[in-house]
Amino acid sequence: MLNRNSVFAVAAISTLAAVALAPTGASAMRGGFDGGWMVQITTLRGTCSSGVGFGVEVRGGVVYAAGGLDVHGNVAGNGATRVSIAAGNQSASGSGRLSGNSGAGTWRGVGSQGTCSGSWSASRR
Repeated sequence: MLNRNSVFAVAAISTLAAVALAPTGASAMRGGFDGGWMVQITTLRGTCSSGVGFGVEVRGGVVYAAGGLDVHGNVAGNGATRVSIAAGNQSASGSGRLSGNSGAGTWRGVGSQGTCSGSWSASRR
């Protein structure tokens, strides 16, 4: 379960994720990346939690997450992924690419313990 201190780690898109202002509507791929994804976060700079894993759902090219997090994200037809996530006064954003059954990218965030950044990886569930 995610806590507020790990919300930055989640950013990726977070995920995908991230985690999102990629093209939407007709330009978003409908179904190519839809389904459940497991995202793993690594913090490379800062004091945010690392090694956090969580699930997201992509439906119609739009990224959704559970747990009371404010997530906005899209996956374009070519797999380009952008996600933003917020919880309270903490927020983060991430970008990357999905391809087939996996994906990867980077994220950065700001919160109660300062700024953090890192990488994310994702795989289909």
